Amino acid sequence: MLVTTIIPVYNRAAMLRAAVACVLAQTYRPIEIVIVDDGSTDDTFAVAEELARRHPEIVVVHQANAGPGAARESGRRIARGELIQHLDSDDIILPRKFELQVAGLAAHPECGVSYGITCRRLADGSVAPQPWGRTAERIETMFPAMLRSRWWATITPLYRVSLLAAAGPWTNLRMEEDWEYDARIAALGVRLHFVEEVVAEQCSHNAGNLAGHGLRPDNLRYRAAAHESIFRSARRAGITNDAPEMQHFARELFLLARQAGAAGLTDESKRLFALAREASAPAGQLRVYGMVARLIGWRNAGRIATMSDHLRWRKSRS
Repeated sequence: MLVTTIIPVYNRAAMLRAAVACVLAQTYRPIEIVIVDDGSTDDTFAVAEELARRHPEIVVVHQANAGPGAARESGRRIARGELIQHLDSDDIILPRKFELQVAGLAAHPECGVSYGITCRRLADGSVAPQPWGRTAERIETMFPAMLRSRWWATITPLYRVSLLAAAGPWTNLRMEEDWEYDARIAALGVRLHFVEEVVAEQCSHNAGNLAGHGLRPDNLRYRAAAHESIFRSARRAGITNDAPEMQHFARELFLLARQAGAAGLTDESKRLFALAREASAPAGQLRVYGMVARLIGWRNAGRIATMSDHLRWRKSRS
């Protein structure tokens, strides 16, 4: 089976060489590499073309900057493989990843995805002692666990291409696009194959406070849209309000509703609040918040709530 690796890249020429090298180092063949240059303004595209001239397995696509999800979709549309690997340009897959996961999917045709243990390589070059998320656990299906969090990294799974076709295209979201996409795959009821070995390394960098970036209005819009889609996927999968994972997600919806309100995103705040109620988050707290928001406005209510959340967080840390 041909394995296609899709590498979206933006202004990371040096990292792109390392990413391509780890795919070429795979013990498994045949392989294909699709590099999608997402509107780089440095020499990334030139590096990609140079690599393609040296390695016939590589195909290069250049497009205007549209974000990682849209770049992955451009790669998916031209991929020829029966199996798809996503690889961000700053991450690494280990040499036997394809060998182990392809063998697992061949032996288990009932499974649509194979995953293995993923480690986190820290900015100082060391490897964190704990695996990424829940990648060291044997989990039979993506839902309901995927509703609590995206418990693997983008590099962890190897997908059957037929499954991705059924899930539909990547969106133009620029935050949580990978979680939203995996939730749509999870809604298909796919069964998972597990490799009990380390197959990949997710690399961390000192790139600032991503949590703070996530509270910017534009990013909150993306996160709101992603959470709404994840909720719909969970419902299609038959996850009911009495599931602990749904209760957890309801609280996430309520928190995000408050943050969106504080940022002045009234429409998003209202929609997320309505979903939190539908998902049966703590009813008393929701009733009080809804009354306050209607009385003083969704923005003011969101600001007060987020200030209160921050004070509680600081108290818990002291």
